[in-house]
Amino acid sequence: MTAQAGKQAAFFDLDKTVIARASMVAFGRPLYNGGLINRRTVLRALYGQLVYLHLGASDEKLERIREQVLRLTRGWEQARVAEIIEEALEQVVDPIIYAEAADLIDLHRAAGRSVVIVSASPAEIVVPLGRYLGADATIASKTHVDETGRYTGTMEFYAYGEFKAEAMRALAQREGIDLDESYAYSDSYTDLPMLEAVGHPVAVNPDRVLARYAREHGYEIARFVQPVRLRDRVRDVRQRISSVSVPPRPALTASAVVMGVGASAFGIGWWLGRKR
Repeated sequence: MTAQAGKQAAFFDLDKTVIARASMVAFGRPLYNGGLINRRTVLRALYGQLVYLHLGASDEKLERIREQVLRLTRGWEQARVAEIIEEALEQVVDPIIYAEAADLIDLHRAAGRSVVIVSASPAEIVVPLGRYLGADATIASKTHVDETGRYTGTMEFYAYGEFKAEAMRALAQREGIDLDESYAYSDSYTDLPMLEAVGHPVAVNPDRVLARYAREHGYEIARFVQPVRLRDRVRDVRQRISSVSVPPRPALTASAVVMGVGASAFGIGWWLGRKR
């Protein structure tokens, strides 16, 4: 682990850690409506979601899925994908954000820690998702785009496995983050390098392999089960504030309460299958 003195951070994986579904399945309808995928692809993604959520997937299977998705996206316009994602972001992602994850993000920010979303999903998805969640930074996969702005079907950087940890160490070096005093959250055993890069690893809704490893090595294990809309959380806070009676101050003629929720994050979990 890197021992940079200074700031602390909390690194969050995306699928099944911050959001309750695989993001490709969540964005299946917008991509279908946008003419980028067909009905058969949507049905296959739904089947893959069931397998992924209940049985997990091997490295080999997820690697095959990644290659299939790269072939599928070849020729897509990067700008068109970004447009579809931005338009559908709130509608698709807001209902499937774990309340426990949103609360943890708020707690870490209140404690002065930087919040970083770390995902194998492409940056076109993770960056706006990070803004929606109020993250300070994102680490994501980068796909190669040709001179016409279309995907070539190859990758420049795959934020997976050890590469996630390397990107975290690079960010820590740039920002003066003390990884030994930082936190990381993930559900997947393939994110062990990410979890081992910090002093406070937490297994969230862990798969079987990660759950066993976490028990053997004394990791904290957390269960996130409650999806919540961020706007509902803001409304509840406003209602609690408005219900508190504050005596007027003689020197003041008016008062105002300004609420804000930092925006951020979404991710097509490497479009169909990410993670392991």
